[in-house]
Amino acid sequence: MYIEQFRDKALSHYSYVIVCGNKIALVDPARNPMPYYQFAEKHQAKIAAVFETHPHADFISSHYQIHQETGARIYASKDLGADYPHETFDEGDQLTLNNTEFSAINTPGHSPDSICILAKDTQSSKQALFTGDTLFIGNVGRPDLREDVGNMKATRESLAKQMYHSIQNKFSHLPDEVLIYPAHGAGSLCGKNMSHASSSTLGNERTGNWAFKSQTEDEFVKELLSDQPFIPSYFGHDVDMNKKGPEKFMSSIWSIPLNLNIASIEENHLIIDTREQSLYKSSHLPNSINIMARDDNDKFETWLGAIVKPNEPFFLVIETINDYQYILERVAKIGYEKQVLSVITLNEKIKNESDELLDIDKFKSQTDKYTIIDIRNKSEFDEGLVFENAKHFPLNHLREQAKNIPDNKPIVVHCAGGYRSTAGYSIIKNIKPKSDVFDLSFAISDFKS
Repeated sequence: MYIEQFRDKALSHYSYVIVCGNKIALVDPARNPMPYYQFAEKHQAKIAAVFETHPHADFISSHYQIHQETGARIYASKDLGADYPHETFDEGDQLTLNNTEFSAINTPGHSPDSICILAKDTQSSKQALFTGDTLFIGNVGRPDLREDVGNMKATRESLAKQMYHSIQNKFSHLPDEVLIYPAHGAGSLCGKNMSHASSSTLGNERTGNWAFKSQTEDEFVKELLSDQPFIPSYFGHDVDMNKKGPEKFMSSIWSIPLNLNIASIEENHLIIDTREQSLYKSSHLPNSINIMARDDNDKFETWLGAIVKPNEPFFLVIETINDYQYILERVAKIGYEKQVLSVITLNEKIKNESDELLDIDKFKSQTDKYTIIDIRNKSEFDEGLVFENAKHFPLNHLREQAKNIPDNKPIVVHCAGGYRSTAGYSIIKNIKPKSDVFDLSFAISDFKS
């Protein structure tokens, strides 16, 4: 049994290939199936099984497409209520692929339908547990994503209690040497305080993960429910899409129209501008929101799905035609490609006044002369202010709340590092076009001790 981990950096998502001789099993595959096909071809193996640990909230899976194109069977809990062809896989069920035995452990907590997949190499003592969003390295999955979506709905309190019993009891029969492979790592919004490590052992988690320590159910629930990150708008949408079985990846992308050298768009249409912030500030279309997608370090998918609502149509601005496929692939990872009215590049002669830049020295010397808007997440804001007189308007709620920002002074927008503030700045400028609005951007580093 050989295990290969695939990482999506922008979404902090891990998926897995388990090589079992001339057959392959996948766990929680990403939207684009091509890397798994290439891996299978290279190793002269056939994809025989796809395991879904639960219907994911933060990305669209390629499980159904892989089934359609390879004939691989999909295995998921009966509680998931999948609308696509599948085999139910719950406690007591097993699958053998050559020298590897797979079994399910039902672990409700993150979702009512969560399972962990235990893989055993029958020719050695090697065992690996693919824990989905149940057990992360250093923490466990959040329990508050299924109150209104999915086949089985549950309150956060009831799921937190189920997580307590899953963690405390479901793995007790397994030895410390079992390898732990989660679906997410640090940076994901599917939990809190996750480690940057991408794997662990059950023994390490038993000693180092707070969830395994001896504690009452009430103590566990209180800790798990506290300080969870915000829930992006798209999470429920993706749960339902993954339950139904998403469309094929490339065909869904290539159906989106492309328009070049655009100088104007009909008024009142939402526009997402993915270009570098300096290009956006020098020239952009009215009603644009700048969410940069320069490389995989940018959390473009998360903020697109936090700012834009499911089923809300928008135009998508790219810098050059060379960015067309790359940007659309990122949009499709969260299932938003059907909302794109058109991908556009901008005419060099677009008539739009360039945005005025903030005079940093002037701002430093008299910050009290400005209304400072802190768009960081609540957990970041609670950890401490960068500016004592800042007002908190989280980015994920800014489109709804920006109208409440006082505009008797010039407005300066900041985040933690500079990436998000341009999105916030552009939202406020759209809603308050007569106000003086400035983006502190990456200069925020000059003000952090």
